[in-house]
Amino acid sequence: MKIIRFLDEQQNRRLGRDYWEGSAELLDGDLYKTLTPTGRRLAVKSLLAPVVPSNIFCIGLNYREHARETGKELPRYPVVFMKPTTAVTDPDAPIALPKCCTRGPEVDFEAELAVVIGRAAKDVSEADALSHVLGYTVANDISARKWQKHAGGGQWIRGKSFDGFCPLGPVLVTADEISNPQQLNICTVLNKQVMQQSNTADMIFSIAQLVSYLSQDTTLLPGTVILTGTPSGVGVARRPPLFLADGDHLSVEIEHIGQLNNSIIC
Repeated sequence: MKIIRFLDEQQNRRLGRDYWEGSAELLDGDLYKTLTPTGRRLAVKSLLAPVVPSNIFCIGLNYREHARETGKELPRYPVVFMKPTTAVTDPDAPIALPKCCTRGPEVDFEAELAVVIGRAAKDVSEADALSHVLGYTVANDISARKWQKHAGGGQWIRGKSFDGFCPLGPVLVTADEISNPQQLNICTVLNKQVMQQSNTADMIFSIAQLVSYLSQDTTLLPGTVILTGTPSGVGVARRPPLFLADGDHLSVEIEHIGQLNNSIIC
């Protein structure tokens, strides 16, 4: 099932499916328990991020070609950081360049497959890990590189945490519709120019490995979102570097899920 969260014409937050031509079938129930199609179609005023995360875990350097373009060795263990839930923003919503970056924010894009946990996971094996996955959506790990590299005390989280720096959507595709999450094409287009083009097969650590690793002595609650890393082609690795500017348009597309669009504003 392809599930959306949306605002209806009365500004109510709803869940729906079969979204097309500005309307969707209303779903009743709980995203993490049981959802029941109602047969009623409602007008969709605007799309929301398809999940309200309980936590957001992120994985760095998880594509072989991306690690190579940064000059880093392949990691022995997943590189883990987190984003605050306040960084989440909706499909088609503008992303503001941080005003506190007075010497230039050097804001970058990172296309990512996002995993949504559906039932609590703790100390799960790789073999059982995917049974805890509710579904998948598209993410863009927006990153202020100066803050990431120089203003976070050696930690990445500050440069990844500004409001709007975690667009999600447009839909949540349930796990039963994606037979192999390690065989999905992923692409970023900036102002109609392809920047990133890869496949999740290039991941160093698979989704099953990541879920198992993150769950070691740690409970992954329903609604936990895991950003699984970005492929090669990011702006900071280009020569000369390419960073986002006012008026830019970003599109991230993942096979079988959809296209996540956002614009950049000052």
